[in-house]
Amino acid sequence: MSASPNSVSPKGVSQIMNDSTKEVVKPWYREFWFWFVFAPLIYIIIMCSITVTIALKGADDVIIDNYYKEGRMINQALEQDKRAHELGLSGELRFDRTSGDVLLTVTNAPTDAKLMPNELLLMMGHPVKAAKDQLISLKEVAPGHYRGELKTEPEYSWYLTLYPINDLAMRNDAPWTLSGEINFRESEVTALTPRVE
Repeated sequence: MSASPNSVSPKGVSQIMNDSTKEVVKPWYREFWFWFVFAPLIYIIIMCSITVTIALKGADDVIIDNYYKEGRMINQALEQDKRAHELGLSGELRFDRTSGDVLLTVTNAPTDAKLMPNELLLMMGHPVKAAKDQLISLKEVAPGHYRGELKTEPEYSWYLTLYPINDLAMRNDAPWTLSGEINFRESEVTALTPRVE
């Protein structure tokens, strides 16, 4: 008995069923469920990394680690301010941000070389970023008159401290200090005085 043209052998039927039920397997990165589960986790990891980077690079330098040492330094600074007050010292500081010159005039400058050396140190402290602090060496150009140069052009507000030394590590040994503040949005001239109440 010959097979009819429309009839299919059992072997052919199983082949057709296998072909129709074959599933196309996609790579893992093209699967919906992979991205549905892992996309939020990947997003959180990226955002945490960005937040930590910003926190570390933009941290304010306002926390003091050693309170005892800082307290001793404050007491020393008060004694230095008191000494400057007793000597009647004060100063006027002028900044020329165009040329970078820093000019200091000290009133009632003593003639004693220990109290008024040929070189003074001006510390410009940034209120938030310690990395922006500047140390400016001021050299005597005439009695009571000193000149130095800015390292970078300052902006906004700064705290100023003048020491009669040439090395910041010796600031505790300085016989006196003068202090002041300046806001470069308002002026390029400021007074330096002892911080004595």
